[in-house]
Amino acid sequence: MIVDLVSEHASPLAAIGGVDAGGQNVHVAALAAGLARRGHAVTVHTRREDPDAPDRVTTADGYDVVHVPAGPARVLPKDDLLRHMPEFAAVLRREWARRSPDLVHAHFWMSGLAAVAAAGPVPVLQTFHALGSVKRRHQGAADTSPPNRVQLERSLCRTVAHVVATCSDEVFELRRLGLARDRASIVPCGVDTGVFSPRGPVAPRGERQRLLVLGRLVERKGQEDAVRALAAVPGAELVVVGGPPAGRLDDDPEVRRLRAVAASLGVGDRLVFTGAVAREDVPAWIRSADVVLAVPWYEPFGITPLEAMACGRPVVATAVGGLQDSVADGVTGDLVPPRDPARLGEVLGALLADDARRAAYGAAGVRRARARYRWARVVADTESVYRQVIASRTPVEVAR
Repeated sequence: MIVDLVSEHASPLAAIGGVDAGGQNVHVAALAAGLARRGHAVTVHTRREDPDAPDRVTTADGYDVVHVPAGPARVLPKDDLLRHMPEFAAVLRREWARRSPDLVHAHFWMSGLAAVAAAGPVPVLQTFHALGSVKRRHQGAADTSPPNRVQLERSLCRTVAHVVATCSDEVFELRRLGLARDRASIVPCGVDTGVFSPRGPVAPRGERQRLLVLGRLVERKGQEDAVRALAAVPGAELVVVGGPPAGRLDDDPEVRRLRAVAASLGVGDRLVFTGAVAREDVPAWIRSADVVLAVPWYEPFGITPLEAMACGRPVVATAVGGLQDSVADGVTGDLVPPRDPARLGEVLGALLADDARRAAYGAAGVRRARARYRWARVVADTESVYRQVIASRTPVEVAR
């Protein structure tokens, strides 16, 4: 098949850990690479953020990345990109008039708007990665999304050929937006089980037990809850992996805020910030932990638990979004209520005191990650959805 992916703000070539660079970038890159390995011609269209970037890049993984001129060629907050989607769509329309793909798979809602406007008769599949209705519910007045986001997502549910959701909770939310049950399939995000595995380098650590949180330093990710829970586990340290480069940690407002919270609780000496780390170093940090935390207030999917399980680490996660699918409660880790540091502290204390349970969780996590979430399976399942959509739109010739 000729498959074009559209990911307007999340380039597969971007460095992970920036304000708007995270799980979607990893997902698009891994999906494109996996489809290319399966023999498909894959092109990813993403907005040009660097005036010096080439128009087209052929990656070592066998897929192309096209930098689409739409708006100024510099990094913009993703919530400011809606005004540039008509220009983005016009470029796609010209490209697809010259070379029509068999199928377009849009990632994020604004990518869907551009793809639907440009694709004509070509089927467009949609993966939202996050829904405005959920974001608004949890962030309220702090939500910086365009005010008509939910309305536009509802319109996409009516116009795209199919939605590839990442978890069962998302399907529930999509049904509330009006998506028919037979127009959604669940294909989870994946993890590279060759890179994330129990064997490999381990980041240095001292004698204290180590709790680890990994990801962008934004309030909804729940790092403050993890800091507050640290008071209940006096023998442990909390290592926060992510954020700005190490040399700029002291200037980061979220780092300063979390340090102030820690100091007020008397746990400042047990809170460690690494700053941004190279993607290839992430498994070593995960392997160094006794328990990996994923405690956001809400989360569309969340790849940190997958990476932790693949490395054989037990997980404590909040029972929100896709974490309810990926973390098997009482099997690969423990689920806790969101925004409840007291309960989080209780669960962490019990788990850190039980070596056998942590080992059992870790072993079960490896099995679960390899069976359900390895990228080879995710890509194959996605390809299967593609073929079903194309087959459903192909007229059947009837012999006369």
